[in-house]
Amino acid sequence: MTRIIASFAEISANYDAAFVDLWGCMHNGLRAYPAAVAAMQAFRAQGGTVILVTNAPRPRGPVEAQIGRLGIPADAWDAIATSGDSARAAMYRGAVGQKVWFIGEDHDQSFFTPLKLIDQPLDITRVDLDEAEGIVCCGPFDPHADPAVYRPQFLLAKHKGLKLLCANPDIVVDRGESREWCAGALAALYTEMGGESLYFGKPHPPIYDLARRRLQALGRAPSDPRIIAIGDGIRTDILGAQGEDIDSLFITGGLAADETRTIDQPEQAALDAYLAQEMVTPDFAIGFLR
Repeated sequence: MTRIIASFAEISANYDAAFVDLWGCMHNGLRAYPAAVAAMQAFRAQGGTVILVTNAPRPRGPVEAQIGRLGIPADAWDAIATSGDSARAAMYRGAVGQKVWFIGEDHDQSFFTPLKLIDQPLDITRVDLDEAEGIVCCGPFDPHADPAVYRPQFLLAKHKGLKLLCANPDIVVDRGESREWCAGALAALYTEMGGESLYFGKPHPPIYDLARRRLQALGRAPSDPRIIAIGDGIRTDILGAQGEDIDSLFITGGLAADETRTIDQPEQAALDAYLAQEMVTPDFAIGFLR
């Protein structure tokens, strides 16, 4: 049974590194959670390493700038691994061809920042769908519109045999009190329609490989039993941790607040019923990271 804890400090001594989600865990899209920031500062003070592992479809540089504006200070983390960086590496290696149709908002344009770590990266050109060899999806043009609005374009793309590179596997996020669609919802629709979607963020292995490389770059290589994943996405953060065979702490007050009846802490019966439905079992749960 998943154990409900009162604070991360109860278990933190068992771990050398934490793979920590951002949205819904460290911030709500508008501002940082002070208690979560303090928990990560305390973990680092006792010798722990914090890798922010996020499905943000952007390079780590813009993500670092964003979280700074939201109020997450640099002493609350050590390194950042983004779904955007994993997906960018695949794109520049030719995963979806050279001419791509781009789906995303203006702030996602940083996805196309040249990637110097790859030898002979492909020269990527953004084109209209009828000229495209593949699709790059960082998120819908309008995060509040039903993903079904893309059915006509996706039907054409499927008939052309295009692959869709999904830079953010999340289905939804909560920006304050407002729920928004993410790239994962579009990729799921494309797959449902018979197209092929490629994923690089949580819960898929590439982003965990990147997170471990970030640890190694810091001169640290804890064994898997000494790593814990923390996040509010049951199908991303927690399922991903389960696939990597690392422990997990489920933040129930995020995306699953209603299902787990979380006000300050989840109700045990509601939590158990939700986890049984999802068929995912985190090691620990807490209402909010603190």
